[in-house]
Amino acid sequence: MGKTSAGFWTVLGVMLLAGCAHQPNVKVDNSEQPYRIGREDVLDIAVWRDPELSRTLPVRPDGFISMPMVGELQAAGKTPTELAEALKHSLQPYVQEPRVTVIVREVNSSRVFVTGEVHNPGAYPLRGRVSLLQAIALAGGFTDFANSDGIVVIRTDSNGGQIPVRYSDLISPDGGQELFLRPGDTIVVP
Repeated sequence: MGKTSAGFWTVLGVMLLAGCAHQPNVKVDNSEQPYRIGREDVLDIAVWRDPELSRTLPVRPDGFISMPMVGELQAAGKTPTELAEALKHSLQPYVQEPRVTVIVREVNSSRVFVTGEVHNPGAYPLRGRVSLLQAIALAGGFTDFANSDGIVVIRTDSNGGQIPVRYSDLISPDGGQELFLRPGDTIVVP
């Protein structure tokens, strides 16, 4: 075997071993995030000392709410406090020193989606902190053909992207980093 042939096989072997190498852990932000109003949520809006402006409103599928004197206002994506401030600002020409409170009466928009090789793929409500393992359990667990070490979580928020996850890392005694889901996350089990 010549030098060129030996070099080729050495490079090929290194490339194959590198392809089988364990993926590095991706740092995931599991910090608590403030609740953001979503489409189809139901809001209680109270304007102090003005019962005619106080009401219960659904957030429309386009993310807006409609109120007398204010008109159309973007609600989806804001915290209740941010929406209250926007309403207060919009009401100032009509109401002297408006005090506005926004309470989320029904959370209908907070869902995660599980697809691929799980027994019951679909949309699941996100109530409180739900981990990736819990979401897979909600979906009935893996099918016989699932590649549990090839899971991908697709996150659509500002720090989004694709987060590769190995099931074997999640359940290892070393305690791989648990991944807590956020509204809109999609879990793909190949």
